[in-house]
Amino acid sequence: MKLDRLLVQIISAPNFDHFSAVELRAAYITLHSDKSLVPSAARRFVYTELVKLVKNGWLRKTITKKKEITNFSKTDLFDADKLTFECKEDGNENSQILPASNTIQNSLQERLNEYKNELLMSYGESSEYKQLCNDFPELYELLQPQYNNAREQNSRLLGKIKAVENLLIDGKNKAV
Repeated sequence: MKLDRLLVQIISAPNFDHFSAVELRAAYITLHSDKSLVPSAARRFVYTELVKLVKNGWLRKTITKKKEITNFSKTDLFDADKLTFECKEDGNENSQILPASNTIQNSLQERLNEYKNELLMSYGESSEYKQLCNDFPELYELLQPQYNNAREQNSRLLGKIKAVENLLIDGKNKAV
C-alpha cells in the first residue's frame, strides 16, 4: 500500500492514536514543507489516505454517539515498518543544499526533525487528554490543565519549527 511519507511518519508515532481526521490534517499541514498547501486540498488528501488504511484494516473508524465525532485508531494489523517501507518517496528536500553548507544544514535538518517528532508526540498527548475528557467527563478538572499544557507545548514547538524552517530556507537562498 503506497502512502505519503509524511502521513506515515505522523500516524506511526507511538502517541498518535485515537485521532480525528482534523487532527491528522493539522499535523500534516504543520509538518509539510510546502507552506502554501491549501487546507481543503489537504483535508481531501488526508481523508483519502485514511480511507485506504480503514479498508485494509490497519485503522478502525469509530463515531461517538453523543457528539457524532469520527475518530480513528490503529488496529493490531497496523504495521508501521511495512508502511514506512512501502511509502512513496517525495523529492529530497535537501537536494538544493550546497556542499560547503552541509554541516550547518544537516545540523539544522536534524534539529527540525527532532522538533517535528516532539510535535507529533505532543499532538498525540493533547488528543489523548481530549479523548479522556470525552470518555470520563468526571475527570475534566484533573485533565484540563494537562491538556492546556500539551497545547502550549504544541505552540512552542510550532514556533521552533517555523524558526528553523525559515533559517533553512534563508540558508538555501544565501548558500549558508
